[in-house]
Amino acid sequence: MKQPAHLEDGVFAEKTACNFLENKNLKLVQKNYRTPYGEIDAIMLDQDSLVFVEVRFRKSIKYGTPAETVNLQKQRKLRASAAHFLQKHQKFSNFPCRFDIVALTGDPGTGTVDWIQNAF
Repeated sequence: MKQPAHLEDGVFAEKTACNFLENKNLKLVQKNYRTPYGEIDAIMLDQDSLVFVEVRFRKSIKYGTPAETVNLQKQRKLRASAAHFLQKHQKFSNFPCRFDIVALTGDPGTGTVDWIQNAF
């Protein structure tokens, strides 16, 4: 059974974001890390820093940019999920951490990619 189009776009956006970041020399640690608090789209290493990545996609910015959808409530969930990851994976507990947003706008595959490092 085929997924709804918006879910297919989301999966494509996450793959696009990971490929984009890997091309910037980040290394994938884990995708779609699920916790009781929510999900982290990707966890990556940028040299010696652990990066928690939130991927956002919108076909249009008519009602705001993708990055603007990462509101305070979402940030809290991401922080709690990151703390959960760090507690479960002690080898990363002393790494400097940051939260990045990869915002994709337009048609999947041909739109723009905006990488916001240390977004919050």
